[in-house]
Amino acid sequence: MYRSKIAIFTLFFSLFFSASKGQMLIPMDYEGQSDHLKAYGLVYEAIASGYDCHWLLNYRGGSFAILDGDQNIIEKALRKGISYENSSAQALLNLMAELKSPSTNTNSIELERVPRIAVYSPAGKQPWDDAVTLVLTYAEIPFVTIYDEEILTGQLEEYEWLHLHHEDFTGQYGKFYGAYRDAAWYINQKAQFEADARALGYSKVSQVKGAVAKTISSYVNNGGFLFAMCSATDSYDIALAAEGVDICESMFDGDPSAPGAALQLDHSKCFAFENFRLETNPLRYEYSSIDITEKRVRKLKENQDYFELFDFSAKYDVVPTILVQNHTSLVKSFYGQTTAYSPETLKPSTTVLGSNKVDKAARYIHGTFGDGYWTFYGGHDPEDYQHRVGDEPTDLKNHPNSAGYRLILNNILFPAAKKPPQKT
Repeated sequence: MYRSKIAIFTLFFSLFFSASKGQMLIPMDYEGQSDHLKAYGLVYEAIASGYDCHWLLNYRGGSFAILDGDQNIIEKALRKGISYENSSAQALLNLMAELKSPSTNTNSIELERVPRIAVYSPAGKQPWDDAVTLVLTYAEIPFVTIYDEEILTGQLEEYEWLHLHHEDFTGQYGKFYGAYRDAAWYINQKAQFEADARALGYSKVSQVKGAVAKTISSYVNNGGFLFAMCSATDSYDIALAAEGVDICESMFDGDPSAPGAALQLDHSKCFAFENFRLETNPLRYEYSSIDITEKRVRKLKENQDYFELFDFSAKYDVVPTILVQNHTSLVKSFYGQTTAYSPETLKPSTTVLGSNKVDKAARYIHGTFGDGYWTFYGGHDPEDYQHRVGDEPTDLKNHPNSAGYRLILNNILFPAAKKPPQKT
């Protein structure tokens, strides 16, 4: 019975694609791909140009198939240094049929339409200030930079995918006050943010950030895709929970926090977290009990610090499977202001995509909100273990096969995939 279904499937696709110009496999395993990061850019461009592209889940590191590849796309692959393999129509069609077999944890997903990408980042930031803009630039994937004014005036609706810059949505300027309050860059940044808030009609920066967070929440609820890293993850959820509650001390907004502010948070508004405690000490470089950066620093050394990606069903848990596609299941860890999430603060609805075995900290998490999707990724730069203020930028030419950066690109390409209905 199974073999007869395979034969019918293969015959159908053979007839359908008999007039195609050729087949092209872009391998994404460790041995087969010379530049994993640029490969995503090639596939993005191919989808945008109307090529028939498919994501081969759990096959050779999450390879891609271009069923109507031609000389033009081959020349682009060669020019970009991307490995590819020519394949006969019959071999590739047989492969796609086998990947859909119920006896294997594999799948073949059509890539339909690329998302319009927006990156939330203030003016003056360089591409290397943020891992996402860095890898988008390297992979040659187009994006637009937007910030508070654009979001608050409704321009976010023009995009299907949003990345949150390493931002503090609580209005506490990254909790850098203890270490950098006398630094020129901190003083200038605070003054600029306050001036921008007044220009937008708000008396406090925390009010602007809260309004932005609420607008983004509506955007995701209506079907948008949100990807955030580092401090933009936990500070975002805290800002949602603190709507209408002043949690900032006077050095941040000119007046004390509201009495009992930590007890007035509404965790039901959060995407990922609940039952967390606010860090109210303005001198401490931490927002809440969500992040466990300080705890893990004492436990782990760099050469022992990895997190593991989990396996999911490629047939029934398609979205998590897409997000963990990689050429290795062990990914080098890296620090940020927010590095890893305490399991005790995760909502039951939050899916952990990757965690560290030693401290059980969640590093890479995902979930749905309304009709949309969100993914949070702890840490600042996947190829800079302990990034410091003022450090030199990462050169991705030296890391074309970065497993940590691949996870970012999975999220960028994820909205292009034809997905099953969300579970209820």
